[in-house]
Amino acid sequence: MAREQLNGAAYNWHAFAERQDLAAALAGHIAGRLTNAIAERGMGLLAVSGGTTPAKFFASLSSIPIAWNKVAVTLVDERCVPASSARSNAGLVAANFLQNAAAAARFVPLYQEGASIEDTAEADSRMLRSLPWPLDVAVLGMGTDGHTASFFPDADNLEELLDPSSEMVVLPVHATSAGEPRLTLALARIVEAGFVALHIEGEDKRKAFESAMGAGTRKPIRAVLDAAKRPVEVFWAP
Repeated sequence: MAREQLNGAAYNWHAFAERQDLAAALAGHIAGRLTNAIAERGMGLLAVSGGTTPAKFFASLSSIPIAWNKVAVTLVDERCVPASSARSNAGLVAANFLQNAAAAARFVPLYQEGASIEDTAEADSRMLRSLPWPLDVAVLGMGTDGHTASFFPDADNLEELLDPSSEMVVLPVHATSAGEPRLTLALARIVEAGFVALHIEGEDKRKAFESAMGAGTRKPIRAVLDAAKRPVEVFWAP
C-alpha cells in the first residue's frame, strides 16, 4: 500500500502478518538490489542497522546465494563500544549476518578502539570514501522517539547530522538519550541510496511512525523521508 504526504514525505508501506514473513521479503528485495548492482558496476554496497529488530532479517539475507564476495557491508551507525559488547552493532552483524553465504562479504566497521570519536569519524570517512558510493541499499531502524540511525532528537549536532547537502560521510554523535557516544552515516549519504528500507516491528513502532508523519512534526525519521531521493520502503509486522 502506497502512502504519500502532501508536504513531500513519500513512502511505501509493506505490512506483514508475521515477522518471519517480513524478514524473508525484505531479504529478497535487498538480495535483488545487490545482484543488480554487481551486474551493473561489479560491486554492491550495503549499510545495515543494529538493535534487536533485524536478527531474523539478517538470518534470511545471509542464506541467499548471491555473489557476496563482491559486496561491501558497513553500518548505518555504531555505539562506541568494543565489538565484544552486547551493545555493539558490529558484533550483532558478525553473529547474525556475516554467516552462511554472506560470510564472503567484506565488512567495514565504524568503531575503532583507542581513538577519539572525532578522529574515528574522520578515519571512517576516509576509509568509506574508497567504496563505490552511493549506497545501493540502506536499511534503517527507528526508535519510539522517532530517531533513526543515530539522529537522536537531543543530539548536540542534530542540525549537522540532518543536513541534506552535507559532504560528510561519518559524523560523531553525543546525545544523552543515546547512552554512549556514537558514530553515524550523515543523512545525506543515507538518502542518496538506491533503496532505503525502514524496518520496524510492533504496534508501538507503527504508532510512532504514524505520529512522525503527522503535519508539523520534526522527528528525525521525518527528516529522512523528506530528504530521500525516492520513496522510502517501510516494512512492518506486529
